Amino acid sequence: MTDQPALRVSAAEFLTRPESNRLMQLIEGEIIDMGSPSPDHQVTVYRTARTVEELVAALEGNFFLAPLDVELDDGTVVQPDVMAVLPSSKCMIAENRLIGAPDLVVEALSASTAHIDRGCKFHLYERHGVREYWMIDLANALVDVWVLKDGRFVLMDVYGSGETFHSPLLGAVVVDRLLGRKLG
Repeated sequence: MTDQPALRVSAAEFLTRPESNRLMQLIEGEIIDMGSPSPDHQVTVYRTARTVEELVAALEGNFFLAPLDVELDDGTVVQPDVMAVLPSSKCMIAENRLIGAPDLVVEALSASTAHIDRGCKFHLYERHGVREYWMIDLANALVDVWVLKDGRFVLMDVYGSGETFHSPLLGAVVVDRLLGRKLG
């Protein structure tokens, strides 16, 4: 028996799939099942969403959270945990998805998805022009803040509990407002 190459799917095909309660993403033509988030992940996403919503509202922008499809190109449809689209954005807000790169993407890393968020999604967000990318490391209570400069992500810094950082897009962010508390 030979290994069959993965079936390649276009964004148009992916977006017409039947509704499902599974978190699925299309990454460079391949459908990836992202699994179910943990309660700790959900608390962190909720806290982050509240913080981003407050900061984005002051800028008259829009914030979104998963599940929401973001079509980056014909072979890539992702669902970042939290997103922001500012008034000057190149990202289009369509009826049922975002088209193009949001200005800010936040991913709460989990053991099963951290390699994707730090690997291929990092490079996709960079290539498509996400202006700021925050990776929240739940296990270590850290936030990596990456900023796009000359088409490449540059690490602004890694922040921990008790710290505040200045987001180039949104202003002052208190790290403790992003971090969920460990449950259980």
